[in-house]
Amino acid sequence: MSHMVVNEQIVVGAFLVVLDLGGTFVFALSGAAAGIKHRLDLFGVLVLAFVAANFGGITRDVLIGAVPPAAISDWRYVTVSAVAGVMAFFWFPAVERLRSPVQVFDAVGLALFAVVGTSKALTFHLGPVAAPLLGMLTGIGGGLVRDVLVSDVPAVFRAEIYAVAALAGAVVVVIGHILQFPSAPVAVVAATLCFGLRMVSIRRGWRLPVASPSEQSTPLEPHTPMDP
Repeated sequence: MSHMVVNEQIVVGAFLVVLDLGGTFVFALSGAAAGIKHRLDLFGVLVLAFVAANFGGITRDVLIGAVPPAAISDWRYVTVSAVAGVMAFFWFPAVERLRSPVQVFDAVGLALFAVVGTSKALTFHLGPVAAPLLGMLTGIGGGLVRDVLVSDVPAVFRAEIYAVAALAGAVVVVIGHILQFPSAPVAVVAATLCFGLRMVSIRRGWRLPVASPSEQSTPLEPHTPMDP
């Protein structure tokens, strides 16, 4: 029985690594594509690819105490990010044939990282509230920093279904964990839900409610101290 448990843990661990590297690759493509659209040089594109692909994972690992973060200690993450950046830089026309490539790659990376981040949080014994929040942070972290570095307003702040999609996928992972469902099918369902919500929101223009000030409101004037 113990031998079967060990084998299952090895398989689940390997599956999570594959998902993590897959998310790293697609987020690196999204970062590189954004860099190319902003006419960065090769070094800038590679930096943006690495940051977009690994910032969320680094943040996740630091918060749960998995240090040094895998993105720094494991050569595969740097290599995958660099390969994706070089591919996008030299073969960008092929990538550009996809409709809205940055959004597609970003949605895939968001889904994979939300699933992996939540699963890793559960592995480190985080509760059913903290785990999905950390999964959401893992998913949105890289895209947020990528947008900031190219002076774009991050997608997570533009009232699009972005962080909510990541949170939905993360919640599915937690529910599957509580009900003790097999990890692989749960991960597929969660990633599909996250990706589907993100892409449908882009296609149909779904947005969260936005605060709109009254037309008659006037901006607040700075306070000036009264003369003595």
